Amino acid sequence: MKLIQLFSVTLFFTFSFWSVNAQEKIVSDNDMLLKETIYNENRVKVLNFSLKEFDALFFEFFDKKSNPNLLLTKEEFYNYTIQIAVFSDRLAALYPDQKEIATENKKKWFAENYEDYLLSKASQKK
Repeated sequence: MKLIQLFSVTLFFTFSFWSVNAQEKIVSDNDMLLKETIYNENRVKVLNFSLKEFDALFFEFFDKKSNPNLLLTKEEFYNYTIQIAVFSDRLAALYPDQKEIATENKKKWFAENYEDYLLSKASQKK
């Protein structure tokens, strides 16, 4: 009987582990779909930003991100990070010798994660 219970517990944890991993993949896929949608909707607009417009966007994002009394929605958060990523394309076009740095910046901003943002907000309140 104990062997059956041990097998059941092992099976439960195995399926739970697979379920958690599958859930993380779904969340990540949903986030990537949202990021790609925001990228496609804003690409042309952001590519035409002046440096002044970009600076305004960049500092607005950091002001909101660091405000402990404000919580951005997932869409708001990704709207900022993806627009910042798109501007890297503009910088790469304007400064071809900096293309590698711009590409790395774009990857960094695309990799920003809303769940990490929520964790940082929780630690701000402590």
